[in-house]
Amino acid sequence: MDKLKEKFSLKATAYAAVVKDIIKNHGTEKFGEYTVDDVYGGMKGITGLVTETSALDANEGIRFRGYSIPELCEKLPGNGTPYPEGLFYLMLYDELPTVEDTREINKQWTARWEVPAHVFKTLDSLPITTHPMTQFSIGIMAMQTDSVFAKAYHDGINKKDYWAYQFEDAMNLIARLPRIAAYIYRRVYKDGKHIEPDTKLDWAGNFAHMLGYDGEEFRKLMRLYLTIHADHEGGNVSAHTTHLVGSALSDPYLSFAAAMNGLAGPLHGLANQEVIRWLKKMCEQLGVARPTKEQIAKYVQETLTAGQVVPGYGHAVLRKTDPRFTAQMEFAKTYFPDDDLVNTVWNVYETVPPILESLGKVKNPWPNVDAHSGALLQHYGFVEEDFYTVLFGVSRSLGVLASLVWDRALGLPLERPKSITTEAVKKKLGIS
Repeated sequence: MDKLKEKFSLKATAYAAVVKDIIKNHGTEKFGEYTVDDVYGGMKGITGLVTETSALDANEGIRFRGYSIPELCEKLPGNGTPYPEGLFYLMLYDELPTVEDTREINKQWTARWEVPAHVFKTLDSLPITTHPMTQFSIGIMAMQTDSVFAKAYHDGINKKDYWAYQFEDAMNLIARLPRIAAYIYRRVYKDGKHIEPDTKLDWAGNFAHMLGYDGEEFRKLMRLYLTIHADHEGGNVSAHTTHLVGSALSDPYLSFAAAMNGLAGPLHGLANQEVIRWLKKMCEQLGVARPTKEQIAKYVQETLTAGQVVPGYGHAVLRKTDPRFTAQMEFAKTYFPDDDLVNTVWNVYETVPPILESLGKVKNPWPNVDAHSGALLQHYGFVEEDFYTVLFGVSRSLGVLASLVWDRALGLPLERPKSITTEAVKKKLGIS
């Protein structure tokens, strides 16, 4: 270690011990309206922003404009596998869409699909080994040259009209994201053999087509996947980032690209690929395609003893099985109930929660959405795990961009929470 890093290491280690001691001995003490634990705890659970499109209940799961996922599967057009266009309409207008409403959204997106040529050139200039999420973020940024809001703001517009220009950006961006994502997928994994859009298909169906999967079952999976991943209230990293960056009047391209950089983190969107790798590693080490519950229990205990977590289990807010997990489980039971990997997911589901509960330290031992999604994709031969978060990102655009339009329509201000130093915390607590 060089001298500069060594000096910082000594400083940081000593200061980290001070912070740890403050939290341990003074965590429950009031600090204004909050506690010291709240101040150091990443603002977890603190109500500090408004998001109109969805709300997450610890015991009921996500509700989009008041509707649960089972209710959406029943009420949105799509016969059990809802069209994402319908969910976007619901989040934007706060009313259930008709079939015609859903078609109108799709018609609008189809008319806006064309991506500027320089965006593809930008992507092609990157090393082929660049992570798909990095390419996705760069592709979004490259499209920013088309921002309607940025041009209008430069030319001068009344702030009451901000939402109208951001609406145009949001619609254009959502329309083009499947094209960008599919281009990256085919570039990295299919020797650059690209597939042109099919304007006769719906948004998710066309995405599946451009990826190279034309079966109707896979299209249904894409519709379900892109619907249930669309939003998870405003406090998660990608949603909050969109809101935060957008509050500076950055256009939707800049705001959404920032959100995708957050989604790419292991504690947010990368979890789906970690789950599938953990499942595959377990099966490989056990030497079986479908481990028994007893084998799974032993492997899970070994994972926990090694100081590792079981990926896909636990959630910062939820205190029950994620309804998005259940929706995917029902899909698999309908279309491929005998799949080995899917059955392993179900056996893990029956095995892990009791083990985690027995530890007495886990607030939520139940699976989240990531615990199941990868196994569905694997069934159809979509095995490129590094790309799974890009799928997540395409979906998440629906919720965060609908919300961003509402932010501007409501005239929400620049987000600027107050921060303080640890020395200020010590002074207020009377610690010398």
